[in-house]
This record gives sequence, structure tokens and C-alpha cells, in this order.
Amino acid sequence: MWIADGWNDYEVIDTSDGEKLERWGDYILVRPDPQVIWKSKKSDKRWKSMNGHYHRSKAGGGEWEFFDLPQEWQISYRELKFNLKPFSFKHTGLFPEQACNWDWFSELIKKAGRPIKVLNLFAYTGGATLSAAAAGASVTHVDASKGMVNWAKENAACSGLSDKPIRWLVDDCVKFVEREIRRGNKYDAIIMDPPSYGRGPKGETWKIEESIFPFIELTMDILSNEPLFYLVNSYTTGLQPAVLTYMLSMTVGRKYGGKVEASEIGLPVSNSGLILPCGASGRYVMP
Repeated sequence: MWIADGWNDYEVIDTSDGEKLERWGDYILVRPDPQVIWKSKKSDKRWKSMNGHYHRSKAGGGEWEFFDLPQEWQISYRELKFNLKPFSFKHTGLFPEQACNWDWFSELIKKAGRPIKVLNLFAYTGGATLSAAAAGASVTHVDASKGMVNWAKENAACSGLSDKPIRWLVDDCVKFVEREIRRGNKYDAIIMDPPSYGRGPKGETWKIEESIFPFIELTMDILSNEPLFYLVNSYTTGLQPAVLTYMLSMTVGRKYGGKVEASEIGLPVSNSGLILPCGASGRYVMP
């Protein structure tokens, strides 16, 4: 398992009965987590003194309950800064477990010894974009949500990266890649964090089980002759690490050689000393 254990401003304090107790900077949140099927004693007093609690509804969805939580605040990871705010369906605008991938590809970019062009698809609020740009890459950031792209721009500004070579695009990721193929544009690395289900700005439908492999195949036509890395993240139950390994091996691995591996990603839990699983990632590295 790849573990995001480099945080100072974020911590999973405890887990129990479908929920996790988290510290985000100076604030304590309780949020649901479907992986937490066990129960603990909840002996940590912060279970009863949280600043925000997302209550999941049995009918689906849910709502936030706040206790002295600001509308927006900020945390840091290494040299990066992220603006946080609670919004729809329990999210805060950041997935801390992805830091294990940020560290991995940042080192590859720094050691590449050549200019690296990165394409970040389904790029959300820009954690991977900022990490790649800070490491020295030029980045194209693509997401179908204008709000998420603007949020990512704010994070870049807070991190002192506004002057870095980052293209910010609000677009359907599949349509964008199709246009890049026609334009003849190439990238040395691709990052994608596809949703289980989604719609593009013009109503385009994305269902990950049907769409992900053809999309990875499509992106082979925009990879440069010497791709540095390829990263696919999955929070969908059916896309286990072995599935990610298989897909990358049949596409980028078959075309370029190199190494493919995949693993669960996770976060350390302070009170138990155990690891909370948080999805899976598949990685390709050039030979």
C-alpha cells in the first residue's frame, strides 16, 4: 500500500462505525467513510467537540452540521497551500491520500533532466497540478467544472505558483483529448482521476466501467515518444489495483515498455496505528 504519511496539517485521528474523525489544520471534522465497517470506543474527546459533522441520510446524500467552522480556511502540504471549504456530499476540496502520488511523480519530474509537459485530466481543485508545477513541469489542467478550475487557480495563487506554466481549461476531458490528437499535441506524462459517473458541460455522460479503458487507449495518441509517467486513480470499488495494472500494461506498458504497478493508497490513523484504505492508483514509469 502507498501511504500518504507526510502531512503536518492533516490527520485521520480515529475511525468508527462508518465515520472518520479528522483534523484539517486547526479544525476537526467528522465525515462518513464507507470503508469504516468496524466500531471502536471513540475514546478521543474530539469526537464530541468537532467543528463540522456531515450526516449521511439513509435516503441518500446528507447535510453538514457546523460548530464554529469558518466558511473557508487553508492548510499546507510541503510548499503547497490549499483553500478548503465544506461543500456538496461531504467533500472539502482536497483528497489528502493523493499526497503519496504527488511525492512520487514530483521526484520523477525533478530528476527527469529535461522539460516535462504534464496533462492532468479530471483535475478537480489542482493538488496534482500544483505538485507537478512546483516540481518544474508545465501543466495542462482540465476539468469540466468551472468552479473547480477557479478553485484550483486560487490554490495556485496561494502557493505562489501563478507565474508557472499552467494552462487552465474548463472542458470535457474526452473531447479535449480528441482535439489534442487532431492538433498533434503531445505530453510527457498523464494524470487522471476519473469519477465513477459524471456529465460534461454539454451533457456528455461518463460511466467509468464502460469509459475508462477506451479513454486510456485514446490517450496513447497524445503521449510523447519518451513518456515519463502515467497515473490513474480510482475510487470505484470494481477498479481494484490488479485491474489498473492490467489496463496500463495493455496500453502504455505494451507500447513503451517500462514498469507498471498498482496499489491501494491510504492514510495513517493516529489512534489505532493502522492504515485507512482510500482507493487505488495505477502507475507507469518509463524504462
